[in-house]
Amino acid sequence: MWKRIVFILLLVFSMSLSNAGVAAAAGLNSFVDSYDGYQFSYPNGWLQVKVTNGPDVVFHDLIEISENVSVVISPVPEGKTLTELGTPTEVGYKLGKAALAPPDSGRSAELVNAFESESKGKTYYILEYKVKLPNREDRHNVASVAISRGKLFTFNASIPERRWPRVQRLMEDVVSSFSVY
Repeated sequence: MWKRIVFILLLVFSMSLSNAGVAAAAGLNSFVDSYDGYQFSYPNGWLQVKVTNGPDVVFHDLIEISENVSVVISPVPEGKTLTELGTPTEVGYKLGKAALAPPDSGRSAELVNAFESESKGKTYYILEYKVKLPNREDRHNVASVAISRGKLFTFNASIPERRWPRVQRLMEDVVSSFSVY
């Protein structure tokens, strides 16, 4: 009997390791905005926050309320593609200066990683930042940027740096779930 229990536990454990993405996805909910044409997954236990004059949508953790994801939609010059706006590093630098740490905000943003990915014929730039707020709090931001229908979509996950090692894999899954259509 003990051999059977150990065998079943080993089998379950090995399946969860081989399907880590599936296991991670089990703790995520879906959000779809069919009007604006985007979707993403967010962690269980997160709530949507009503905002005015800001992001299109914001979700934050119920317990650690400073952990959040948001979508900002901005106009782009007609007919421009993401690659025409610049390389991932160039766009990441511009986004950091314009949105995360604008002049006189007291914030600083260091771009630590930038790369391009493609999904279903769409180009996405994945941008990773270390951000310092005026109160000296360190944060970790990961963004996915894409252009669709003449609009620039920026999906951003913002996490306190002290929590980043624990939630890094989850937030990377969340950011990679973002898609525009």
